[in-house]
Amino acid sequence: MLQISGLYIYPIKSLAGIAVKEAAITATGFEHDRRWMLVDENSRFISQREVPQLALLQVTIEKDGLRVAHKSSGDSIAIPFKSAGNEITVSIWDDTCTGKYVSKEVDGWFKATLDINCRLVYMPDTSKRMVDQRYAPGDAITSFSDAYPFLIIGQASLDDLNSRLGEALPMNRFRPNIVFTGGKPYEEDLFAHFKIGNVDFYGVKLCDRCVITTIDQTSLSRGKEPLKTLAEYRRKNNKILFGQNLVHGGNGMIAIGDQLQIISINHEERFIINQAI
Repeated sequence: MLQISGLYIYPIKSLAGIAVKEAAITATGFEHDRRWMLVDENSRFISQREVPQLALLQVTIEKDGLRVAHKSSGDSIAIPFKSAGNEITVSIWDDTCTGKYVSKEVDGWFKATLDINCRLVYMPDTSKRMVDQRYAPGDAITSFSDAYPFLIIGQASLDDLNSRLGEALPMNRFRPNIVFTGGKPYEEDLFAHFKIGNVDFYGVKLCDRCVITTIDQTSLSRGKEPLKTLAEYRRKNNKILFGQNLVHGGNGMIAIGDQLQIISINHEERFIINQAI
């Protein structure tokens, strides 16, 4: 039996995530997930790749908005759910979409806390950012995520990876939205179509991993793992793969303990699993 064991939301792109017991699904993914993002002076996204100290900023969801607090100092700032700021065009990798500035006060807090020139933007509901249509349906949209609304990883996959490492790594290195138990390591590679409750999910592309996975999310120390080990058995077309990107159909709620009902699988990815187990 495949069963949800973890759900995670990342309201501000590349900041620390929030573990939740249940999550509402909207057109762009989980409610509040990556609807905010820090941008540089060129309106391009900022991530832990360049600014690893983003991991030390913890987000919580309050009644009227978000609160961001530094894990060490405890200094915090409130951010409203909606923004009345000016609209701008922002960029995430090769994509562009519309964002809205939040406030000068919020910008000032992030600049002082991170010691970089940055501004916070919010994605309004009118902003429709399409996913890569080479891999997913043309009507699928996402928020300020790297590319897709959801990332799923099986706990068995992390357990298998950790059995190959000298020191076990936590799941937060990989920033999934959905974690499940049951099944074999890397079984999520095969998920073509599955349901959780009344919501349909479709596996569209294995997730190629970057240097963020090598950053300890508490100490900010960097190393070669897990990319060094993953490259030995999870490399395809010069990309290191771990987890499956998803798009979805329908809205609703999902919760820890819900079962995954597999509708169809993608046999083309089976060779990766055969290498791993």
